[in-house]
Amino acid sequence: MATAVSAAVLLSACNGSISTSDRKDAAAGYDKNADVTLTWWTGQTPEAQKTADQLAQQYHQLHPNVTIKTSPGAGTADELLPKITAGYKNGSYPDISYAYGSWAGQLADGGHTQDLTDYVGRPDFGWEDFPGAAQRTATVNGIVIGVPALVDNLALIYNKKIFSAAGVQPPTDNWTWDQFRSAAKKLTDPENGIYGTAYSVAGGEDTTWHLWPLLWQRGGAILSGKKPVFNSAEGVAALETLRAIAVDDKSMYLDQTDEKYSALFRQGKVGMIMSGPWELLELAQTDVSYGVVQLPGFKGDHQTVSGPDLWALFDHDDADRAGASREFVKWLTSKDIDAKWNLAIGNLPVRDIEQFTPQFFAYTQEYPGGKEFFQNLENARQSRPTVSGYDEMSRNVGEAIASVLLGRAKPQQALDLAAEKSKAPLSGG
Repeated sequence: MATAVSAAVLLSACNGSISTSDRKDAAAGYDKNADVTLTWWTGQTPEAQKTADQLAQQYHQLHPNVTIKTSPGAGTADELLPKITAGYKNGSYPDISYAYGSWAGQLADGGHTQDLTDYVGRPDFGWEDFPGAAQRTATVNGIVIGVPALVDNLALIYNKKIFSAAGVQPPTDNWTWDQFRSAAKKLTDPENGIYGTAYSVAGGEDTTWHLWPLLWQRGGAILSGKKPVFNSAEGVAALETLRAIAVDDKSMYLDQTDEKYSALFRQGKVGMIMSGPWELLELAQTDVSYGVVQLPGFKGDHQTVSGPDLWALFDHDDADRAGASREFVKWLTSKDIDAKWNLAIGNLPVRDIEQFTPQFFAYTQEYPGGKEFFQNLENARQSRPTVSGYDEMSRNVGEAIASVLLGRAKPQQALDLAAEKSKAPLSGG
């Protein structure tokens, strides 16, 4: 699951990024005893924010010279990116901010992120403890710009009661997509408003990233360099798999909001969904009897996609702030403290070694399926590209998928159009 930092740095030279000798160390001359005040935008809900505030205060007690001003940073995590990039112009960006992994390229292009490559490569940091997908997401052109804040992946969650009532054998870790399609058709019960499965057609990243595992399992790729290649034969076949379920079989609930399909699953109206460990928090508040298995596969390949998020660290031309922010995030993501953070608010642990902690055992007891999601990280062998322009490309692909699943376009036609529209933003045009 690990990716060596040194390998990333060597690759960066081949990709035309900044060489090791030319890179700036924002923390050069850092005095660990200097009085500093850090701004931490957490991107969290009010309940999770309370935990963040407590951890910031705990760190201040351990390091009285470091004061950490915490806030969500914006009304929602989605609003952090425009606020950060707008702050680049007047220096109002934070020292540390929560950031979706898909933003990594855009944040790095702004020129204000720290270069953490050497720092995380130190033996005492334990970079190899993070899942490989999270390491890759934090790395843009060979430069590490942040530290993983959250790890997740997509697996298959199914309703045991619906399967039993329909007389269908529940899914296993060895399921194929043909078996998935067959089961979805059998589970669908129009008279009772039950669908076999569901998919978002809102056209955002939730729509897009659900396609990537099917593409990868067939041997396809999202990009070749900065050129879109998701419209390959493999990409078309992947989208055709979903189209057949939605259009031909009519056994897929198409959610135009991104918000309904999870609720319908919890209400017993959808038999199975491709989703992540965040669902477990909501399911814990219900009496739904559910199971979790890895995604269906193609020819024995059960690759999934992970959507790691980051603690992005920023450079304010102040070595003490830069150094102090690094030390705080190192502490926050350490084995013992992360157990008080991610596991406490229902997320997967960010470090592999946390699986041996009492807190992880307690997590798996409180959230059935948590262990399966953690093990499924091994199937996250590829990562979404961390290039500028990914967000716009994602919207183009999402719109293509939606048009196909709604029966308005054919897979090849839709993906070709998305690829053409994505060329300019991916190339910086």
